Amino acid sequence: MVAQRRGNLKVNGSAAIEKKIKRANAQRQASARKRTVVGTVLWCAAVTVCAALGWWYYVTTGEHITETLVSRRELLQQPKVFSVPCSEDYDNYKRFPGCTPQSCGRAVTDTVVTREEASALKQLAERGLSLGGSEGGASILDLHSGALSMGKQFVNIYKYSGEQIKDVFSKEDFDLYKDVRGRIQGMIAETFGLDPSRLYLTKPTFFSRINSTDAKTAHDEYWHPHIDKVTYGSFDYTSLLYLSDFGTDFGGGRFIFMDATGNRTVEPRAGRVSFFTSGSENLHRVEKVTWGTRYAITVSFTCDSDHAIDNPTLP
Repeated sequence: MVAQRRGNLKVNGSAAIEKKIKRANAQRQASARKRTVVGTVLWCAAVTVCAALGWWYYVTTGEHITETLVSRRELLQQPKVFSVPCSEDYDNYKRFPGCTPQSCGRAVTDTVVTREEASALKQLAERGLSLGGSEGGASILDLHSGALSMGKQFVNIYKYSGEQIKDVFSKEDFDLYKDVRGRIQGMIAETFGLDPSRLYLTKPTFFSRINSTDAKTAHDEYWHPHIDKVTYGSFDYTSLLYLSDFGTDFGGGRFIFMDATGNRTVEPRAGRVSFFTSGSENLHRVEKVTWGTRYAITVSFTCDSDHAIDNPTLP
């Protein structure tokens, strides 16, 4: 009888233990399902937030590149020309037959200026900018007017340096600048079918040096979208001669055309010339430089002889 009771106790004890095990397994499975649901919800929320932030970044910064027109690695043997419809901006100004844009667009060439010439012009810019420089990330040197960034303002480098300016620049520097400027003018006239004698150099035409230093004044904020014809009025054709290489000498700093269908970029390469009609058909900006130093020359042209400037001369 005692043995039977002991046997019943063993059976009943085993059943109780089995029930506890089943109950514990059920609780663990329920907890696991709960964690899975919570994890899935959190993951979906994270993806949604990331997508929203990505869209906000795309809309507010315009940095997203949808197409690279010309990369730094390419070496163009022939100019690349991209046609775009002309804007109505030119209707607000006097038109000059044989010069005012009738067919608008943008183009890039690597055959107008050699890398050796670009290096010499970069050295010219470095010598001039070594006498001053902005406290922010963007500095300019204008050989025509003598304007040089100095802290939060500008000085006239010719007056500021006096006779010492002849130790900074040479006649050969100015001759090279004049020659290169003439070649760029000829390329623009050829590409857009213009009479080159009706195309005039205009201001501002200047060297720029950009690095990743935070902006101190509005002059340092080079990254805002703008339209040259609207900003300056006299501009009809704009060109940029790059004096350093994207990805090697600096990061960021790409030139971005902001079109309705997306952002298109030209990656700088020393000796590369990018040029375009100056109306709102070519809304553009420069990407922020993230490291290194970007050197370039902006060379601007007008069809209005009243806004023409002469080649710079060494005082």
